[in-house]
Amino acid sequence: MLQNPFNSALSYTATAVSPDWPGNFWAHWIVWSIFIIVFILMFVMGFIWFERRAMGRMQARLGPNRAGPFGLLQPVADALKVLIKEDIIPAFADKPVHFLAPIVTFVPAMMIFAVIPFQNGALLADLNIGVLYIAAISSVSSIGIFMAGWGSNNKYTLLSAMRNVASVVSYEIPVILSLASVVLVVGSISLNDIVLAQNIPFILMQPLAFLIFFMASSAEINRAPFDLLEADSEIVAGFHTEYSGMKFALFYLVEYAEALAMAAIVSTVFLSGWRGPLLPPWLWLLIKVVAVFFVIVWVRTTVPRVRIDQLMAFSWKFLFPAALINLLITAAQVLFWPEASQWIIVVINIAIMVVLLLAWSRLFKLGWGKVEVGTIR
Repeated sequence: MLQNPFNSALSYTATAVSPDWPGNFWAHWIVWSIFIIVFILMFVMGFIWFERRAMGRMQARLGPNRAGPFGLLQPVADALKVLIKEDIIPAFADKPVHFLAPIVTFVPAMMIFAVIPFQNGALLADLNIGVLYIAAISSVSSIGIFMAGWGSNNKYTLLSAMRNVASVVSYEIPVILSLASVVLVVGSISLNDIVLAQNIPFILMQPLAFLIFFMASSAEINRAPFDLLEADSEIVAGFHTEYSGMKFALFYLVEYAEALAMAAIVSTVFLSGWRGPLLPPWLWLLIKVVAVFFVIVWVRTTVPRVRIDQLMAFSWKFLFPAALINLLITAAQVLFWPEASQWIIVVINIAIMVVLLLAWSRLFKLGWGKVEVGTIR
């Protein structure tokens, strides 16, 4: 049994899947690799439809409703459309770099799912460094984005790519610090162990870490309100302006694959993953993933887009110090108060989060969180 640093023994037991399920080494890797690819492609198409329909409802319009019942075949129609479009490459582009950029961007989004447990032990690779693996792999996509901006031989795409890299570097730090708080509580960096340790979901045990991770991850994958690649000055799409056909579709696919990966990580680390009563474990995980994605869509529909100066200020003037404070408080709780009841820790951490949010909002009103760029208001 995995023991919690707060000395609360795990009361939850679940039948663990054999580490080499469904067979020997090669069968395990082949079956799970195919499953992950199919899972991502099917869920991405479902998320595209779900987002467009949900945003339609929230904005008092219909959304896609012509292709198939309830518009379910609209993503299929869009996929067929981009497949038959001509692949245009700029005359002076760096062709190898231009060709490889979509692949380098898409592959890391798929690799994240290698360590996501769908049940106790049911995953491609139960790495004992699962959290570090996610932190490392999630940053590789920015290399593909920079390759796309550079390889297109277009100064505007290069500027957009550089801005994306700057935002990824800025927001990767709060992401890692928020995950480090969870690791301190669990005492393990295996995602399967993190799920097993959640007698109380970490969204309650670590509410500030959840909030920081959700906002920082949204910025890292360019989801609204941090989707500056689609801002007014880059209406033609930013770093992938010079892409068409299937290459452009890959970048579009990456956006939703990363949102799916983010929802899966949030569900695993903060919402007890596959744990839940009555229903099969894998179904619980899928329900939580869809619920998290709905919140992502909700935020996109209701929160206005920020400027680049506001984006950087939000990371360095709020998320980074808040993540540091949360990490120090968590370390103090684990080190000096290991016997505390988990519910007492929940109340204390929620109170700390409320105080920090109120303090930051007050500082923002006083001008500490504001950044002026030239004459922009």
